[in-house]
Amino acid sequence: MNDTKDSNWNSRTKLVHGGTRRSQWGEVSEAIFLTQGFVYDSAEQAEARFIETGPDEFIYARYGNPTVAMFEERIAALEGAEDAFATASGMAAVNGALTSLLKAGDHVVSARALFGSCLYILENILTRFGVEVTSVDGTDLEQWRAAVRPDTKAVFFESMSNPTLEVIDVAAVAEIAHAVGATVVVDNVFSTPVFSDAIAQGADVVVYSATKHIDGQGRVLGGVILGTRDFIRGTVEPYMKHTGGSLSPFNAWTLLKGLETISLRVNAQAETALQIATALQGHPKLARTIYPGLADHAQNALVQRQLGGKGGTVLSLDLKGGKEAAFAFLNALTIPVISNNLGDAKSIATHPATTTHQRLPDDQKVALGITPGLVRFSVGLEDPEDLIADLTQALDACGG
Repeated sequence: MNDTKDSNWNSRTKLVHGGTRRSQWGEVSEAIFLTQGFVYDSAEQAEARFIETGPDEFIYARYGNPTVAMFEERIAALEGAEDAFATASGMAAVNGALTSLLKAGDHVVSARALFGSCLYILENILTRFGVEVTSVDGTDLEQWRAAVRPDTKAVFFESMSNPTLEVIDVAAVAEIAHAVGATVVVDNVFSTPVFSDAIAQGADVVVYSATKHIDGQGRVLGGVILGTRDFIRGTVEPYMKHTGGSLSPFNAWTLLKGLETISLRVNAQAETALQIATALQGHPKLARTIYPGLADHAQNALVQRQLGGKGGTVLSLDLKGGKEAAFAFLNALTIPVISNNLGDAKSIATHPATTTHQRLPDDQKVALGITPGLVRFSVGLEDPEDLIADLTQALDACGG
């Protein structure tokens, strides 16, 4: 039984109650349906189920599951999407959205500032199967206009890039893409589903690594693809259910619990991120303090318009002393952990040039602004004063 009663609820209410399905027991917390299959009352019912399933009917966990369906419905309600398909990881979502949409001979225009695994899908996997990919500077609308062609099938970009935190104008790129009938696919992880309204701004498909802010506590992998019902059920679902990238029920339940608190968490993290960026801006050991919420960020005006002035939960620090200084800084931190996740309750620092983006050639790193001294810092839920003090002492300890 689906207990969602009001599609006009505000976001924080949807995050707690959206998509809830209660069994005959009337449980308060959503149930975990740890089953890979479902029993039919008769052979006739099984036959009918395989022809067409209703909203509360399931066949096999790879195709759908009640707990997974709750997560899909809740995140779709938050995002303002008609439907969603949950995946095993964020990269399964990126791969599923693009691969299910594209075929040999299709043309894609993509921002070049992307997470390393996203670049791999575009440059190594899609091109291997005959998809033509053109890369552009995502912040330069003239490059989008020059690259998009009458036969362009899709455009793809991170609304806020990893790790250099460039912000792309979703509405403007969507207008360019839609003029030739191209589908707009947006990786919205850094913008978060709380701050961004990408579908209302023109995105056709939005993908998330739910591993990040949606879980928010470093527990499970997960992803989700959001879009129109026709796209999700007609294009994405057939591809995903036959290739096996579905989300497990336990992970879906964990992500449901994460959604209940995501608004509280990311708002607090963004407030702390701005405090840290402001405190460290102009520090003598730093060549750059990169945070979209700072007034001197190149796209700060866009942040005000597109993200309600919220600069996100991540900042990047470019140390003047290069890799040696960056490593000394990381090793001197006492509160944040060194890891490659983000959006966690714990603050996390990483060195993109040697971790998340290490496979990129050096000239490509330079072009993207991923310098040897760049440190990506994901702000957690710790006390802002403690974090500022720790980051400051670590900068003092890094020499130079």
